[in-house]
Amino acid sequence: MQTAPPPRSNILAARGTQLRCKGWQQETILRMLENNLENGERPEDLVIYMNAAKAARNWDAFDAIVRTLKTMEHDQTMVVQSGKPVGLFRTHAFAPRVLLANGNVAGRWAGDAQMFDLEKKGLTVLPGMTAAAWQYIGSQGILQGTYQSFVGAADQFFGGSLAGRIVLTAGSGGMGGAQPLAGKMAGAATLVVDVDPSSLRKRLQTGYLDVIATSVDDALARVRALAAGNKGEGGSVGIVGNAADVFEELHRKQLKPDIVTDQCMVDPYRGYVPSGLTPAGAADLVRTDPDKALALAAATLARHVRAMLKFRDEGAVVFEYGNTLRARAVAAGVPEAADLPSFVTLFIRPLFCRGIGPFRWIAASGDPRDIDVVDAIIEDTFPDGHMIRQWIPMARKHIQFQGLPARIGWLGHGERSRLALLVNEAVTDGRISAPIAFTRDHLDAGSVASPYRETEKMRDGSDAISDWPLLNAMLACSNGASLVAIHSNGDKSMSTGQTAIADGTEMAAAKLKGVLDADTGIGVIRYADAGYEVAQQTRDAASLGIAIERRPA
Repeated sequence: MQTAPPPRSNILAARGTQLRCKGWQQETILRMLENNLENGERPEDLVIYMNAAKAARNWDAFDAIVRTLKTMEHDQTMVVQSGKPVGLFRTHAFAPRVLLANGNVAGRWAGDAQMFDLEKKGLTVLPGMTAAAWQYIGSQGILQGTYQSFVGAADQFFGGSLAGRIVLTAGSGGMGGAQPLAGKMAGAATLVVDVDPSSLRKRLQTGYLDVIATSVDDALARVRALAAGNKGEGGSVGIVGNAADVFEELHRKQLKPDIVTDQCMVDPYRGYVPSGLTPAGAADLVRTDPDKALALAAATLARHVRAMLKFRDEGAVVFEYGNTLRARAVAAGVPEAADLPSFVTLFIRPLFCRGIGPFRWIAASGDPRDIDVVDAIIEDTFPDGHMIRQWIPMARKHIQFQGLPARIGWLGHGERSRLALLVNEAVTDGRISAPIAFTRDHLDAGSVASPYRETEKMRDGSDAISDWPLLNAMLACSNGASLVAIHSNGDKSMSTGQTAIADGTEMAAAKLKGVLDADTGIGVIRYADAGYEVAQQTRDAASLGIAIERRPA
């Protein structure tokens, strides 16, 4: 009798300058895939984050992807359908090496239950934003976005500073794990609740969390002490527990947080844990009695959000951080949850209007000195007052690299290509030892249609129009991105991800300029088209867009 192979959980991204593939484009993409698993929550299950977002359909598909990347030529393109490689086509050297479409299911078949069933049948995957596009760089990937949100709250509500202020939140999984460090970097005393002790331990080990409290009383004492003695340095405390239970207890014990938000996985099929259950117990109940699991999860989520609303009623700034918490709370019987604002509409949209968003670069060599060179280029290129000049020193101080050394730095239209071309020159002349992969989160100006998050409450009502991410993907292909991915999160969103690789060649320079300028340009156009004045000014200044003459009446 044939036995199943043992699970694999120790995959690491290759380092150094030795190639296993026929070129650096393929090798860099392979290392990004490996880096996903090196940073993943459950690499043995190919799960990267969100308790379900996968890098490949299964291990057979993963092995086929790796084998293809190692053997494909410079003028071939691999096509991947929801984590399974399905074709290798002769294209041309300027074409993408990898095209991915993940989790895309037609309208009425894309609800939670239907998607969960399709996943169980092995027909699709939950892609997340960056998991199935092989672009995940650990919790750092969302760190600056969370930081910008907290800083935005400081500017709007607290006179520009979070010194002495308390942030209360929940969820420290793959993406939520950025919250305690982002709050600390923004100067706040930050308390994060998570039902999974392993998530908090991981954040402690990687420097994203300062301490794990032993009880709610201990957590309260620690976060109050942090706030009382805070001169702007900030700090973070974690507490193990169910968000609903702990938020209610904190309210009873008269905690007065200044900011309350949440980054729990709120999908009951994939990780929202009902009160009284462990994560493993919740997963077992979903398998054995899904109706009961969903009912218990809905009841817990309703309590969770009602506690947040109590904090709001007592003066806290409360907002959703894009995890569909509000919509699920409304469905669970808390209609007033719909009144809570989103972090995007509060803090991020003005940046999107200028094409500014979560740009990332990854050192394929694995050598931190290559990132140091990029840091130095940034310091020489951008003026002192630029947001990225403020960010890089903080990143150096606070961020431990997870997997391949990488940075995130929010840059806008024209700025991304400017940096990338200078980096490409540094690869050419040997200051950087191997290619740098430039990518971004799908949370960006022109890459997503998400009525519960990035495109919520658009000025012209175009929240659900998904032409924009599709146009973004086609532009990326036209301009020679190394990898292009189109993702859907069930019936909630569609997004596009892309990677462009600086390998030191003239062709790479042409690709980087075209890909990165079109990426931000379509984002500026998207918001200008929706009627945002800042975006219209940015569009006109950059000579983007096409004027449409009105016919006389």
